[in-house]
Amino acid sequence: MATKKDYYEVLGVPRSASQDDIKKAYRKMAREHHPDVAANTDKTEAEKRFKEINEAYQVLSDSQKKKMYDQFGHAAFGGASGSDAGAGGPFGGFGGFGSQGGKWGPFTYTYTSGGAGGNAGNGMDFDPFDIFEEVFGFRGFGAQRGPRKGKNLYYELHVDFADAVKGAEKTVNIETGNISIKIPQGARDGTELRFAGKGAPGPQGSPSGDLYISLRVRTPQEFQRVGDNLGTAVEIDFVQATLGDMVEVAVVDENSSSGLGKAKLKIPAGTQHGTQFRLKGKGMPKLRGTGKGDIIVQVFIKMPTRLSRKQKELLEEYGNL
Repeated sequence: MATKKDYYEVLGVPRSASQDDIKKAYRKMAREHHPDVAANTDKTEAEKRFKEINEAYQVLSDSQKKKMYDQFGHAAFGGASGSDAGAGGPFGGFGGFGSQGGKWGPFTYTYTSGGAGGNAGNGMDFDPFDIFEEVFGFRGFGAQRGPRKGKNLYYELHVDFADAVKGAEKTVNIETGNISIKIPQGARDGTELRFAGKGAPGPQGSPSGDLYISLRVRTPQEFQRVGDNLGTAVEIDFVQATLGDMVEVAVVDENSSSGLGKAKLKIPAGTQHGTQFRLKGKGMPKLRGTGKGDIIVQVFIKMPTRLSRKQKELLEEYGNL
C-alpha cells in the first residue's frame, strides 16, 4: 500500500500554520491543480492531485480533525489501533479509529469514530468539487461536473454516557423535518453519522445533499477515553502500597442505568507510584465488532503530610533495620 503524503506537505504549510494560512494555501493550490485548467494529457494526474489537495484541506481546516491528525497522523482516519497503554500520555496509545455503516428504518447511514468527516484518508466519501465550491463559490472553470446536489446539513447531538454504552434511538429535529437515528453501542465523542440523501433538496429536482450528525458523548470526568478503553486513576496510601490491598474502581456496566459500575482491583504488596493495571473487558462496548475494551487503572500513592510520634518511631525503627 502506498504511503499517504503528509497533509501539511500537500498544502505546503508548516504545522504551526494558522487556519487563515491553510485556507490561503488551499486556494492557491486548488486553482493551480484544478482539472479544468490542466492540459488534456495531464487530466488523470490532475484529478488525483486535486483530490489529494482537497483531502488535506478537509482535515486541516477542521479544528477537531486537525487535532486528531496532529496526534495520530493518518491512522486517526484509517482504522489503525494501538495496544501500548504507555504511549501518548499516561493512558494514551490504546484505541482505534474507523468507520462502519448500517440501516435504521428508511435511512442508510455510515458512522465514523474520527470526528466530523472522519472518512478522510479511508476511501474519502466526499466530492472534492464540493469543497472547491464551498471556498470559491463555483465548481470549476469549465462546464459544471454533473448535477449539483443540495446542501449538506451538519448537526451535533449530545449523548449521555449510558446511551453510548447501551445504544439508543433518538429523534432529531432538523430543517428538513424530524429524523430518527440510532446511536450505536460504543459510540465515542466525535462519532459521526452520515445519512445519504437526507440533507437539503437539490435545485430543480437534482439530488439532495447528505445529513451529518456528530455525536458529543458526555464521558464521566473520572475517565479519560481513547477508543474502546477507559483510563482512570485511583489514590492509595503508602501502607496500602507497601502491604497490598483491595480497592474499588469505576467500570462500565451495561446493566446500570448510568452505564457505570464498580469492580474490585487487587493492589499487590510493593506497588510503585504510577503503576498501571488493566481490567480486561470492563471498558466500552467495541464500536467495530464484538466484545468490550479495557479499564486502565493508574495508581497514585499519597504520602502523609503529618505523622504521630509513634508512627515516626516505627518508621525510624524500620529505617534502621
